[in-house]
Amino acid sequence: MKITYDKNADALYIELDDQTPAHETQELRPDLMIDKSNDGRLLGIEILGVSSKVPADQLKNISYEVA
Repeated sequence: MKITYDKNADALYIELDDQTPAHETQELRPDLMIDKSNDGRLLGIEILGVSSKVPADQLKNISYEVA
């Protein structure tokens, strides 16, 4: 898993699988898209307008845990 933030686009991308090419991008809302494989598996999540949802100081320290 890889999480990236593009401050120019103000977009956060959560990549769940970097080995499988995306077959389809589905817009769930104007600010939320998902990438899916050709067999329907979720590959990534893109969130637009992140700075209006998460304070900027928290974007600098993004981390994740594996449960």
